[in-house]
Amino acid sequence: MMYKYSDLVEAKRQIDSTLNKLRETVKTFDAKENPAKYKSQITLAKRRIEAFEISVFLIEKELNEFNTKME
Repeated sequence: MMYKYSDLVEAKRQIDSTLNKLRETVKTFDAKENPAKYKSQITLAKRRIEAFEISVFLIEKELNEFNTKME
C-alpha cells in the first residue's frame, strides 16, 4: 500500500509520542515500591515499545526511499 510522505511523517510523530509515554510508564512502574506487583503491565509496555520501535524503523526506511527518489 502506498502512503503519502506527509502521512508517514505524521504516523512517525504519533508513534514517537506514544513511545515516549510508554517509556515513562515503564519508569514509573519500575520506581514503585513493589515493581513485581506490576510485572504484567511492565511486560506489556515493553512489548509495545519494541513493536513501536519496529514501526518507526520501517517508516523511516520508507521516508528514506522517498528522499532517495527525490534526489
